[in-house]
Amino acid sequence: MKKKRVIVGMSGGVDSSVAAYLLKQQGHEVIGLFMKNWEDDDTEAYCSSRQDFLDAASVADVIDVPLEVVNFSKEYKDRVFGHFLAEYQAGRTPNPDVLCNAEIKFKAFLDHANKLGADYIATGHYALTRKVDGHYQLLKGEDGNKDQSYFLYRLKQKQLASTLFPVGHLYKREVREIARAQRLPNFSKKDSTGICFIGERPFRDFLNRYLPHEPGEIQTPSGKVVGRHLGLMYYTIGQRQGLGIGGTRQGSGAPWFVAGKKMAENILIVVQGHDHHDLLRPQLTAVDLTWVSGKRPHCNWVYAAKIRYRQSDAPCAIARFHDASCEVNFAQPQWAVAPGQSVVIYESNVCLGGGVITA
Repeated sequence: MKKKRVIVGMSGGVDSSVAAYLLKQQGHEVIGLFMKNWEDDDTEAYCSSRQDFLDAASVADVIDVPLEVVNFSKEYKDRVFGHFLAEYQAGRTPNPDVLCNAEIKFKAFLDHANKLGADYIATGHYALTRKVDGHYQLLKGEDGNKDQSYFLYRLKQKQLASTLFPVGHLYKREVREIARAQRLPNFSKKDSTGICFIGERPFRDFLNRYLPHEPGEIQTPSGKVVGRHLGLMYYTIGQRQGLGIGGTRQGSGAPWFVAGKKMAENILIVVQGHDHHDLLRPQLTAVDLTWVSGKRPHCNWVYAAKIRYRQSDAPCAIARFHDASCEVNFAQPQWAVAPGQSVVIYESNVCLGGGVITA
């Protein structure tokens, strides 16, 4: 590739730092861009963005690239956080990273980079792209334990054509080795596991600041009351921890798991045992479908799917399409299918796209 102007989203983490370093080594004109997308309670107690900026600035100084700061807080609140709250209030479990990528990292960021005259943008995602017959494919990252294509399934052809994933062919250990060898100050920084752009904080306390909560009964499928919940928004399908029900005091003594919600009655449904039949689903329905190629996959072909990040590929087939949804059938029942999460469809290592689980 000839020398290009590449705007790299530098988050302060080791992955995006090494991405910027590799592009600089390849001879490109590299400009770092630090995105500040959250301003509420961004204080010393959580202080994610300030430390992240300092880390990004330190790396930019070491590898000798300019670093620009841009504030997308309004876009984040309007396009991502509002949807995030609405989904929780409706009893679903959204994945903010998916929407964050589609609306901020590969839309607001890409638009801003274009104004700066960028030929490409780049991020530290563990994913790859490939051009086949004039169309771009989104591929899994080489490191199966870090592959992030699940979070990128909403990307379109124009976005993929403008994006580079410099660490997608590397394993995480290799990325850290490069960072250590180049004396990047964040070579040992732990990976972020908090809410996209918001960071790690007590989740229930955080939600409670924005949404009203209404305690109610915890019941078995038969209607037996076994406890009280703090508010349906705090629980997700398959959850075991934090239910406040002693496994040895009720029923068989096996641990309890969240199996469903009755929103109208404000009731949380729980069952005992990891393999309870109410936690297993042979099929699901997905809406808000997005296909990377712009064309939907074939019905009744054998594909693979993930219903959560880090899940092993599950053989499946798309049974049928409706106007704005599709039905996915699995070869083996899937555990804890959670409405609001994404189902992402693969053909071998190619991410085809997916949708949001509704039922």
